[in-house]
Amino acid sequence: MPLWFLRSDDTVPTPMAGQRRAVIFDMDGVLVLSGPAHWLAWRQVAAEHGLELTRERFLSFNGLTNQDICRLLWGARATPEFTAALAERKERAFRDQIAREVPLAPGCRELLAAVQQRACELAVGSSAPVANVDRVLDGGGIRPFFGAVVHGDMVVRGKPAPDIFLRAAHLLGRSPAECVVVEDAPTGVRAAVAAGMRAVGVLTNHTADELRAAGAAAIVAALDEIAPDLLLLPQR
Repeated sequence: MPLWFLRSDDTVPTPMAGQRRAVIFDMDGVLVLSGPAHWLAWRQVAAEHGLELTRERFLSFNGLTNQDICRLLWGARATPEFTAALAERKERAFRDQIAREVPLAPGCRELLAAVQQRACELAVGSSAPVANVDRVLDGGGIRPFFGAVVHGDMVVRGKPAPDIFLRAAHLLGRSPAECVVVEDAPTGVRAAVAAGMRAVGVLTNHTADELRAAGAAAIVAALDEIAPDLLLLPQR
């Protein structure tokens, strides 16, 4: 039986005929287990700029844009020119790490197909730059599942602002109340909640307590532990 944690008054309903629903998936840590590759890339680039980056600090900015990460790590030194150059270097290092094979999460394609078969529309809502999103979706062979793709270059404000998820809902032609978000980071869960969407948290990099505190309505151990009908829970 899939492992998930719901509020005590939640039930998993039988999907109603004609029920409108869209599911927006975060990419890193959800569709693709890219954490190790991102960690190696960030550690390498940080060292090149005189900073010893710990894994704990790395996880603390999970889900943020490169611009926000650079401001947190380098403060006033993070000028637009510095940030652009460092981000480009880091993302090239990341793509080199996954050049041979995109590490899709176990059960990724099966879940996407199952949710799509339930007349749901799917979108990607990621803080990652477009080159990374293209590499994962095309290299992993999963782009055809998605009716909309939103990356970090398409919005002014990254997560935890709701802009990425609101843009995805707009592109699908759905209201926030019709959308469920699947996220692995507290930052992303907060963005989903701010957008007025239900969030399902995946325990890829963070604890259940962290995701609950951010506002996750349900928590699963891994992507392949999600029962598709869990994503059809009504908004509250």
